[in-house]
Parts: sequence; structure tokens; C-alpha cells
Amino acid sequence: MEFSGKQKKVMTWWCDGSPEKDLDGIICDGAVRSGKTFCLGLSFFCWAMGRFDGERFVLCARTVGAARRNLLSPLEPLLRELGFSLEKRLSRNELAVRFNGHENTFYLFGGKDEGSAGLIQGLTLAGALLDEAALMPRSFVEQTVARCSVEGAKVWFSCNPEGPEHWFYKEWICRAEEKRVLRVRFRMEDNPSLSRAVLERYKRRFRGSFYRRFVLGEWAGAEGRIYDFFDESYVKPVPEGEMEEWRISCDYGTANPMSMGLWGKQKGVWYRVEEFYYDAQKEGRQKTDREYAEDLAALAGGRAIARVVVDPSAASFLACLREEGWPVRAGDNDVLRGIRVTADLLRRGRLVICGPCRDAIREFSLYRWDEKAGRDRVVKRFDHAMDEIRYFAMSLKGGRYIGGWGVERRG
Repeated sequence: MEFSGKQKKVMTWWCDGSPEKDLDGIICDGAVRSGKTFCLGLSFFCWAMGRFDGERFVLCARTVGAARRNLLSPLEPLLRELGFSLEKRLSRNELAVRFNGHENTFYLFGGKDEGSAGLIQGLTLAGALLDEAALMPRSFVEQTVARCSVEGAKVWFSCNPEGPEHWFYKEWICRAEEKRVLRVRFRMEDNPSLSRAVLERYKRRFRGSFYRRFVLGEWAGAEGRIYDFFDESYVKPVPEGEMEEWRISCDYGTANPMSMGLWGKQKGVWYRVEEFYYDAQKEGRQKTDREYAEDLAALAGGRAIARVVVDPSAASFLACLREEGWPVRAGDNDVLRGIRVTADLLRRGRLVICGPCRDAIREFSLYRWDEKAGRDRVVKRFDHAMDEIRYFAMSLKGGRYIGGWGVERRG
């Protein structure tokens, strides 16, 4: 297996003879698909098993499932090939690892919200690896670091860049020397497994602040129009022929507009072929949940709807639809990841907006970042079709997304 210079540095920074061996941790940040996560994870296991015996460590991601899928699954074959013995204790989210006469226990944790910090309290750790640290709440990260109190313990971080006001950037990236951690910044070119054709494809996929973040590895601020690439060239006619499956997405509104989109799948592409958009303020009358359920039925038009993805905050409307027998799922309301997923699927032609969806097309031209917020936040205007399209895009994910972009694993 070939490693780049930066990957080799990550693999050996803790070894005897390295000028950084006495530091307290390492941060690998930068571009997607740059190979940083794999080499960081491999280095972490080699360090833990070479330096400690009978100790406890944690592997952290946004969820336990993500830790298994994105950390353990890629590493396990190589670790076994190198002579590591891995015993999985799935019911307890534990992994017993044996190597060269040493045995240590690794716990898997998810840090997706503020309540996650309580899960890790009470542990005494010799080390922690936090994958996608910038997506975790500060309380969880700081609680995890505080638990690393065994002599010689180190913390290991990987993340893709967010905005320059992000707490992790300010507290860890900018203060790396003060905190005695090594920072290694990656670009896509630092992954030798990516061909030039693949590199060029990824570079074409991003624009604006996301290009600076996910290709150049910069902590760049978001500004301007969110889907700045979207223009009339992305608007297509409704395709001819039968659809393989139908779904509906909904953003609930009472005083605010109610937006619903009808999606049909054909040859692996989802087409938003029709829409319902009702602005109660403009029309001068609010509708009830039952009336909106009737509007949804009219949008379905007798088609067999496989799934209805609904604004997760619309509890009463969700209950109403369930009572009427609709196959309902609450949408994932992770706004930033949802935007990235949606943008990638649009750019790759996996989601297509059709001509009849005029209100959605209008909102694409108006949906903007809040440049006064000091962090990545959208302006809460012209976002109703944008929200339900985002719920729909997130409902399609079948693997790990590039910070929400695409279906390839992040690097």
C-alpha cells in the first residue's frame, strides 16, 4: 500500500525518533477524499497497541454506526493482515484488540448532540480518536479529551473544514501549538490512491466556499447564494415513460408557506415532477392538517406513493397522515449536511427539478447564507421548497456522504 508524505507523517509522529513524539495529540484536517481518516485510524491502533496493555480507548464519530462503518470497516482487513486479533462485542459497542502480547479495549461512541457528553463520563482513557470532530458538539469533544488521563494518553482528531467561526477551528486549529498538538492539513492531492481523473471529477463537483473547504482544505466562510451553481440548465422537462417509484416530500407551514414535491424515480434518477405550494399569508387563510392531507392526496393523483418524507417538527401533520394510512417518515433536519447532500445529488444529476416546479425554481435563486451570522447559517426566507427538497435528499442516503456530499466515503 502506497502512502503520501503527509500520510507517512501521520503514521509515525508518535514513534521514537520523531520530533513530535512528546506532543499530546494530532489533528488531521482538510480536503475530502484525501486519505487522512484511514492513515489516522491505522496510526491510532498501532500506537495504542504498541504503547499500552490493559487500557481503554474510544473511537468516536457522530454515531456508533458511523464509527463502525467509517473507521473500523476499512481498517479491519489491514489490521488482521498485520497480525492484530479483533474480538467484536457488538451488544456493548466494544472491541477487544490483541497484538504482540498486549490486549486493550476500544469503546465506540456517537457524539451527535449535547446529551452525548454524558455517555462518556466516568471513563478513564489512554487515548481517543474523534472522527469528524467538527460535526460533534463542543461538550462531547471536551468531555472526551478530559477522560484521557492515563500517563502518556493522546487525542487524535480528523475533520473536514467548516467556517472560520467554528468553535473547533478557533479552539483547536488556531491554538494547536498552545494545546501541544500536531496539525497536518490535507489536500486531495495527498491521497495517492486517487487518479487524476478522479481528482478532476471532485474538483468539478464543488464551487465557492465548498470548493475551498472540500478541495483546498480551507476553513472558508459561506457566503452568497447557497446553490450558486443552480440555473435554468438544471431544469428539465418531465421525462416520458413510466416511473419505477413515487415519493412525496413536505415542509409544513401554517402562517408560513406549505411546500410539497412529487418525486418519480426513473433509471436511478429522482425527478421532482410536480409541486404544491400554499402561502397562507398571501392567500389570507390558513389551512388545517386535514385540508393539507387532501392537498397531498391531490398531488399524489392516485399514484402508489412509497414514502412521504415530512418536516420532523410537524407532529400534528405527521399524525394526521399516519391516521390516513400514508407511509410517512420524519425528515432528517441536519441543515448543513442536508444542503451538501442536496447540492451533490443535483450536480451529479441524481436529483432533477422539472419545469412545472416553478416555486422551487424561484427559491433556488433566492436561498442564501446569512453572512451576518458569524457561522454557517441560512437566511430563513424562501426556504420552504428548499427544506422539503433537503429532507428528500437526506432520505435517499445509502452510505456515508462527503460531509453530506455524495455517496463516497470521506477521506
